[in-house]
Amino acid sequence: MFRLALVVLVFSSGCAAMRAEMPAMQALSFEPGPAAPAVLTENHFSRDRSAVGETELKSILAAPVFLEEHARVGVLPVAVRYEVDDAVPVEAAPSTLVDSLESSGLVELATEISSEWPVDRGVAGLRELAARYRTEYLLLYRHRFIDATRPNPAAASYLTLIAALFVPGTTVESAGVLEATLFDVKTGTILFTVNERVRADVASTPLGVDRAADDQHHKLVTEGVKRLSDQVLLRMRRLVASRPAPESVTAAASR
Repeated sequence: MFRLALVVLVFSSGCAAMRAEMPAMQALSFEPGPAAPAVLTENHFSRDRSAVGETELKSILAAPVFLEEHARVGVLPVAVRYEVDDAVPVEAAPSTLVDSLESSGLVELATEISSEWPVDRGVAGLRELAARYRTEYLLLYRHRFIDATRPNPAAASYLTLIAALFVPGTTVESAGVLEATLFDVKTGTILFTVNERVRADVASTPLGVDRAADDQHHKLVTEGVKRLSDQVLLRMRRLVASRPAPESVTAAASR
């Protein structure tokens, strides 16, 4: 009997200790958490040259940045400014970007866009052209180069004028930037810009400097656009990963 009483006493003491050490459970709260930022569905740049108001600015900056599902992307080369231009699209860079987008599986469709349709200049023209192609996004591509020339050791032969016709005594240095910008047509906002910087030099005769520079530009674009495509896809994957919950997008679209 004494042993049984001792066991009961030890068991009771242990249970009391466990109750003393057990932390108090907080009551469950069913209060809703902070609301997610609203998805941007409105173009606040309707005039494209007017200043954005304070309210619109806060709305734009608070909205999540992402790539919509089943997106259609148009790739458009722009020569100097971000507007439709009449340059002949001789470079293959836009088609390389289209192929990369198509094979990535990130978009429903990627297409090159012809700028010969009758549209306005400036951003308004870009949006109108995108609407004709029914593409929600435009990937605007351009490249720019600066060149410099300097004599190289072979220029010593130019003491005889005839040598200047045949001896590559002039070095042509080219530095350039290949640029791709993703433009959200519906909201008028820019999702990202990536730059691929390139540089090279080549020896040329004095009379062949212009041709050497053009050939060098073409080579740099052909090589650089592959790296530019990788940068574009990297950022687009991040935009896909940033998509909000489907119900958030549906709620914003119904407002």
